[in-house]
Amino acid sequence: MKSLKSSHHALAESFYQLQIIEQSAEQKPFASSLQGCDLYPLRPVALEIFQVNVGKMCNQTCRHCHVDAGPDRKEIMDKDTMRLCLDILRKNPSFTTVDITGGAPEMNPNFRWFVEEINRLGRKIIVRCNLTIIVANKKYNDLPTFFAQHRVEVVSSLPFYSRDRTDRQRGDGVFDDSIKAIQLLNEAGYGMKETGLVLNLVYNPSGAFLPAAQVSLEKDFKQALLTEFGIHFNQLFTITNMPISRFLDYLIQSGNYDRYMDKLIQSFNPAAAAAVMCRNTLSVGWDGYIYDCDFNQMLDLKVQSASQHLREFNSDALMQRHVVINQHCYGCTAGSGSSCGGATI
Repeated sequence: MKSLKSSHHALAESFYQLQIIEQSAEQKPFASSLQGCDLYPLRPVALEIFQVNVGKMCNQTCRHCHVDAGPDRKEIMDKDTMRLCLDILRKNPSFTTVDITGGAPEMNPNFRWFVEEINRLGRKIIVRCNLTIIVANKKYNDLPTFFAQHRVEVVSSLPFYSRDRTDRQRGDGVFDDSIKAIQLLNEAGYGMKETGLVLNLVYNPSGAFLPAAQVSLEKDFKQALLTEFGIHFNQLFTITNMPISRFLDYLIQSGNYDRYMDKLIQSFNPAAAAAVMCRNTLSVGWDGYIYDCDFNQMLDLKVQSASQHLREFNSDALMQRHVVINQHCYGCTAGSGSSCGGATI
């Protein structure tokens, strides 16, 4: 399949991605798979997780990144948009968890203020930290202490428990910096059962295949990291690489796109489909637009509702919507399922 990309502009990139994805509709459409298990149209069951992308700027440029984040990205959520988020949280107590993502969310200049304000509302806070940001610059060295003060749950990507595989996926030196960062988090109490401070790691496959079983892989990670580096963490989340953004580029350039899509389609699991994260989560972009999930956000597939922006937020309307789907959704329903919280079944 040939690449259709002609521009690096964000909207042009989203259009290009959708063109590629929709070409796989000649394979079994995702809607057809949902119909086969009485889940079409896909509807939300609750509004529980409020996921906020506070910007695409990042100190890394990872090969598998579905956000296409990097140091050159300028999209940053401003304080006014954050205030809209806080207002919605005040008015909608059903949102029990706020999941803050990026880029490297800590690079948003108002990140700490935002965390403090959410903490005052009594919500559970998750921050998706790439680990290396903690040691990248002195102004971030105190993040473990800041996270601990606000009882933030930290979720961090670590492609593997070896230097070679991690650096090949995320860049030279990333493994060593990640290990240093985890050790600092451990020193602050993260990953220790008695503290209640949660540190979860994320594993993404390094190629065009599904992740191994989450339970067995977690056991391997815990044993290797404890033995080699004295590191503790709570859980390992296995997340399937979605056929979008940089990973889509890799699939096309390596000639693996059709084979990978076939694998996802053949591995469709109705139980995983029933548990997809878009059924209890809303994803908010840096500019305040609302999406069914973080992946749809990267494809600029806004919610199918009159309530498409935080300014016109209406929980009743959003609960009545149909979730926007496309072929990339097979990534969340293959095998044991995949979500921001790892395997779904």
